[in-house]
Amino acid sequence: MSKGSRSTTKKPKEVAAEPLEKQLWKAADKLRKNIDAAEYKHIVLGLIFLKYISDAFEELYNRLKAGKGDLAGADPEDKDEYKAENVFYVPEKARWSFLLSKAKQPDIGKIVDAAMDAIEKDNPSLRDVLPKVFARGNLDPANLGGLIDLIGNIAMGQAKARSADVLGHVFEYFLGEFALAEGKKGGQFYTPRSVVELLVHMLEPYKGRVFDPCCGSGGMFVQSEKFVESHQGKVNDISIYGQESNQTTWRLAKMNLAIRGIDSSQVRWNNEGSFLNDAHKDLKADFVIANPPFNDSDWSGDLLRNDGRWKYGTPPAGSANFAWIQHFIYHLAPTGIAGFVLAKGSLTSKTSGEGEIRKALIEDGLVDCIVNLPGKLFLNTQIPASLWFLHRGKNKGHRKDEILFMDARSIGHLLNRRTLEFSNEDIQHIASTYHNWRLQPKKYKDEPGFCNSASLTRVRELDYVLTPGRYVGLPEEEDDFDFEERFASLKTEFEAQLKEETRLNQAILENLARIELPAGK
Repeated sequence: MSKGSRSTTKKPKEVAAEPLEKQLWKAADKLRKNIDAAEYKHIVLGLIFLKYISDAFEELYNRLKAGKGDLAGADPEDKDEYKAENVFYVPEKARWSFLLSKAKQPDIGKIVDAAMDAIEKDNPSLRDVLPKVFARGNLDPANLGGLIDLIGNIAMGQAKARSADVLGHVFEYFLGEFALAEGKKGGQFYTPRSVVELLVHMLEPYKGRVFDPCCGSGGMFVQSEKFVESHQGKVNDISIYGQESNQTTWRLAKMNLAIRGIDSSQVRWNNEGSFLNDAHKDLKADFVIANPPFNDSDWSGDLLRNDGRWKYGTPPAGSANFAWIQHFIYHLAPTGIAGFVLAKGSLTSKTSGEGEIRKALIEDGLVDCIVNLPGKLFLNTQIPASLWFLHRGKNKGHRKDEILFMDARSIGHLLNRRTLEFSNEDIQHIASTYHNWRLQPKKYKDEPGFCNSASLTRVRELDYVLTPGRYVGLPEEEDDFDFEERFASLKTEFEAQLKEETRLNQAILENLARIELPAGK
């Protein structure tokens, strides 16, 4: 065929079908109308959870009703039958089929709230966990009915048999999307999945006790269980312990874990938080994995000046960074390992004794690895972040006088203008570098610009500063000054100074009030 006679007919482009969770999110978001994302998430996630426990209940209900084999003569309405199988009992007026039949009624909101109440009454582990927000005036009954129809179609066809996996994945995806929709506030309950996956892959929590004292919506635990499953481990070989000070976030965590079949009985809530009211005082964990609030100045440090956890030095009242570090260490078993996110300023700060605490941690052989993270990973802050890894059994290993530094600021890809994430390959690259360094020294090599195994002598020469760029070979000017980090550090210093001046002024005024002036003055 000549050039002039070549056919110009174009084949239609094949459009890849969007994943189920993305289709559902778009449809659910359309139904949101004028409801704020922070409020709407409880409506949608509550319904997804209700669908999950109803599916699990109905699957066992049908088997009990059929009465085959060991289930011969079983009563499908006997609550103990469900308890024995670790399945939540769902009363008749809370079952999804019942709600679906009422979805078009104007009082559907009251019906769903009543369903949530009924489930809590029959399942003590869910008491005070489920949302009862469906009868509020700003939620249009027609939109709620539409949501029920939408979520009712999640586990269609062959997916029905694996509805727990499907619903669990949808729940996790929606948590992330709501965090994005809420912006800064959303980041308080959600750590980006790729950051959690990186921590989990570096720690490898195959077996033992996993602890997160600021657990948010429970993502660290979900990924730990996923990691064990994906490596043919036994999920029952790990047990999880957590604490959360925000009750709303704790409820999300309880639902997130329940939808995965993860035992959350040791995930506790109290509004005082981990510093003032440690819910697991006697716990010694094999793994600590956490993303505490950055540079938190409202952590009640003034009330805890003589706390027994401050083995390496009293943390400043104006920032909780080194309080969190010592809280983690306090809860580590003798060979335990901790991996956590912290503001990058913690690597260099010398404010109010922080430099001395960092020095003491290094000299005691606790600091194993530091990873410098890229920007735009976190939804709730622009403060540059780093990963710390502390190992209590490090002094028994061949790397006892070294620290591994990695600079991952050039790694990752943008999802949009504001958000970056790590790919599976990125996570594998960083994690395998750490594992080779720790366990297979013949496979590890320093890589200029990315990783360096620095001696304690070198760290001492650099005055115990732990910024990876100082060690891996980047130009100093590229790493030394970061405007956002410096601004955050100055803000913390200013707040601490202002707090101290206010306290002194108050003391002066109180003393003046006690002085009795002579008569006539």
